[in-house]
Amino acid sequence: MADDLFKALADPTRRTIIDELAERSGQTLFEICSRLSMKHGLGISRQAVSQHLAVLEAAGLVETRREGRYKFHDLNRAPLRQITERWLVTDARGPEENTP
Repeated sequence: MADDLFKALADPTRRTIIDELAERSGQTLFEICSRLSMKHGLGISRQAVSQHLAVLEAAGLVETRREGRYKFHDLNRAPLRQITERWLVTDARGPEENTP
């Protein structure tokens, strides 16, 4: 799972999509495309955004839900928390004691 997560985070467009969903979760594909175009000046097709969302979903960073004919995309922060818990755990010892 970590490989998929890092692969998803490696692309700057996907990080921008994550930023947008962090700011406002529950967006449709149309809303995401509009915000990428208007706010970030990205000239990217709906198909390309959809493919980026599929990679983010495979990594567990985005969850989708259907309501009627609309599909909403929500940010799932759990995989990011797992990464920070894995490597950014606070040690009781001071930083000078942690160096070999």
